[in-house]
Amino acid sequence: MDISKILSKELNIDKKRIDSAIRLLDEGSTVAFIARYRKEETKSLKDTEIREIEKGLLRLRNFEKRKEEIIQSLRNQEKLSDELKDKIEDSKTITELEDIYAPFKKKRKTRADRAKELGLNELLDKIFTKAKQEQDAIEFAKDYLKEGIDSTEDAIKMSLDILAEDIANNIDVKNIIRRDGFIRARIEAEKKEDDKALYENYYNFSEKIKNIKPFQILALNRAEKNDNLSVKFTFTDTYNKTLIKNLYEAKNPYLEGLLSDTIDDSYKRLLLPSITTEIRNKLIEEAEDESIKIFSKNLKPYILQRPIKDKNIIGLDPGFRTGCKVAVIDKNGKYLDQAVIYPVKPKEEVRKSINTLKKLIEKYKVSLIALGNATASRETEKVVNELLKEVNGVSYAIVNEAGASVYSASKLGEEEFPELDVTIRGAVSMARRLQDPMAELVKIDPKHIGVGQYQHDINQKKLDDELEKVVEDSVNEVGVNMTNASYKLLSYVSGLNLNLAKRIEKAFKNGELKERRDLKNVKGLGEKTYKMAAGFLRFPDSPNFLDNTAVHPESYKIAEKIKEIDLNDVNLENLSKELKVGVLTLKDIIEELKKPGRDPRDELPEVITKGEVLSIDDLKIGDELTGTVRNITEFGSFVDIGVGIDGLVHISNMSDKFIKDPNDIVKNSDIIKVRVIEIDKKRERIGLSMKNIKE
Repeated sequence: MDISKILSKELNIDKKRIDSAIRLLDEGSTVAFIARYRKEETKSLKDTEIREIEKGLLRLRNFEKRKEEIIQSLRNQEKLSDELKDKIEDSKTITELEDIYAPFKKKRKTRADRAKELGLNELLDKIFTKAKQEQDAIEFAKDYLKEGIDSTEDAIKMSLDILAEDIANNIDVKNIIRRDGFIRARIEAEKKEDDKALYENYYNFSEKIKNIKPFQILALNRAEKNDNLSVKFTFTDTYNKTLIKNLYEAKNPYLEGLLSDTIDDSYKRLLLPSITTEIRNKLIEEAEDESIKIFSKNLKPYILQRPIKDKNIIGLDPGFRTGCKVAVIDKNGKYLDQAVIYPVKPKEEVRKSINTLKKLIEKYKVSLIALGNATASRETEKVVNELLKEVNGVSYAIVNEAGASVYSASKLGEEEFPELDVTIRGAVSMARRLQDPMAELVKIDPKHIGVGQYQHDINQKKLDDELEKVVEDSVNEVGVNMTNASYKLLSYVSGLNLNLAKRIEKAFKNGELKERRDLKNVKGLGEKTYKMAAGFLRFPDSPNFLDNTAVHPESYKIAEKIKEIDLNDVNLENLSKELKVGVLTLKDIIEELKKPGRDPRDELPEVITKGEVLSIDDLKIGDELTGTVRNITEFGSFVDIGVGIDGLVHISNMSDKFIKDPNDIVKNSDIIKVRVIEIDKKRERIGLSMKNIKE
C-alpha cells in the first residue's frame, strides 16, 4: 500500500509534500515544529494539513496492521489460501476487509455451527442438489437422526441454519442491504415519555438515512438513551429479498420455497440486525466526527481571542444569595485584592456595592471590569451600569465563565491561589480571561469551555484527543511568554510534557532560566526536546533579543547577519542563495526581526467593551447591533448582542447565497453586525439575521 499516494488523493496535497511530512513525523518532529520551522521541506504545509496527514497515516497503518493480523489468524487456523490472501491484501476499506474475514472470525457458537458439528452440511448439500420435492428431503434426513436431532423436520430445519448463515456472510448480499440503507432506507422515531417536550421536533420523525443531519443523529441517540423516543431503521425489505434471491439458484418449486424461507430467516434474524448496527455505528461515527470538527473550529478562535493588555482589571463573579465575588488583578495578571458585594436580591445593597467597587477602581487604577455571564449576571450588569455613570475611563465586558468553577476547584487553581476561596479564584479567572484568554483557558478541560455541540454524547477519549491537539496548535501558533506562563500553558508547547513544564516553570521562577539556552540545564530536557520547544518559548528579558522572537536558535547566525540591513528592501532570492538558507525560512526570520516580540493575536478584532446595559425588553424588530459570535453549530451561530441572551443567526439568515457550513461565513469570537428579526420574550429567544445589513 502506497500510503502517501492514497493520502495525496484524499487530501489533494502533492505526494512529495506528504512524503516529507511523514518522514519528519516518523523522526519524532511535532506538528507545530514542522509547520513553523520546516516549511522548505513541506512547501509550507499548515498545522491543520499536517494533522490530517498524521491522522490519515495512523488510520492507514492500522489498516495494514489489521490485514496482517487477519492473515496470521487464518494461517493459524490453516485456512489461508493464496486466493484468500490476495483478497485480503487487495481490500480497500475496513468494511471490505472485515467482510472477507467474517466467516472465519472466532465468535460465540451459532445455530449454524451446531448444525455443522452434527454433520448437517452434508444434508444441506444433498437437499439442494438432489431433492425434487419435500419427501425427498425427508428421506435424506432420516440418515442424520441422532442425539440432538429429534426428527427429520428438525434435521432439515437445522441444515437450513447453515444456509442462512452463508447468506448472511455473502458480501454481495450485505452490499444489497447497505446500498438500500444509503439510498432508500429511513430512520423513524416515535414519542415515548417526554414530559418537558425536549424532543418535540422528533415526534413522528421520518427521514432518509442519506439525508439525516449529524446533529439529528446525536439528538435521536440522546432521546433514545433517555427513553424519550423509540428509534428504528426501516428498509425496503421485499425489494432487497428479491435481489438476494436472484443471487441463488433453485432447481424446482420445492427448493425455491426453502430458499425463500431461508432468505426470510437470514434477513430478519442475521442480516438486518447486523447491517442496521453497522450503518448506525457509521452514522454515529460521522456525527461524532462532525461534532468534534465543529467543537474544534469553535475552540481555536475562542482560545486565540485578542488579549486586552496593559490594563488593571476587576473580575466579577455574580451570585444572588452568596453575593458577587470581586477580584482585582494588575496588568500582568497578578492578584491584588478581593471583596464580596451584594448588589442584587435578596440583600440588594446597591449603594454599598457601588462604593466598594469605586474604592477598588481608584486604589488600583482599574479601567476595565470583566463580568461573568452566569447566575445573576443581568441583575449585576445593571448595577455595573450605574457604577459607570459615577466613574470616568472605565468600561466593562461580558465574559463567558464556562469552566471557571472547574478551574477554581482544580488542583492547578489551588496551587496558584492556595490562600484564596474557590469563589474568588473564579473572579480572578474572569479578569484573566479578558487579559490573556489563551493563558487562562488552557487551564480548563476544553469540554467545559462551552463552545461545542452535543459534546457529552460523543466518544470522550476521541473528543479529548482532538481538542488537546487544537489547544496545542493554538498555543504554538502564538508562542509562550515565560514571564507569566503557568506550567499548564507550557505543557502544550511543542515537545514538552507536564513534568518538563513544571520543571521549567520552577526553574524560571527561581531565576535559573534567563535565556533560551538555559533550557538545556533543565533536568530531562535533551537536545531533541530543546530543538522542538525552544522557538516557541519567549524570554523578554534575555540579553539576546532573538530569544523574544519566533526565530529558532538554529537560525540565530542567519538572523545576526541580516539584522543591520534594510529589511524593507531585500531581494529574498539573492539573499537566500548568499546565506544558503531557504526563502521561506528567510522570510519568516525577516518578519520576526521587523516586529520582535510580536503577538499574532494583536491583529484580531478587539473584544467588545460596553458603557451601557441593554435587555431583551430594549430590543425591537429591525434593530441593527454589533455582537460577538459565541458558538457555531451545524444550523447556525449564536451571537452575544449584550442583552444577556445569545441570539441565533440561523444558517438560512447568514447569507443571501446558499451555504452548507456556517463556518464558511463566521468563526467563533468574530465581531459581526446583525439585525433583530424575531423576539420571543416568553421563551427568551432572539432571532437574528446577517442579511442586508447597512454599512
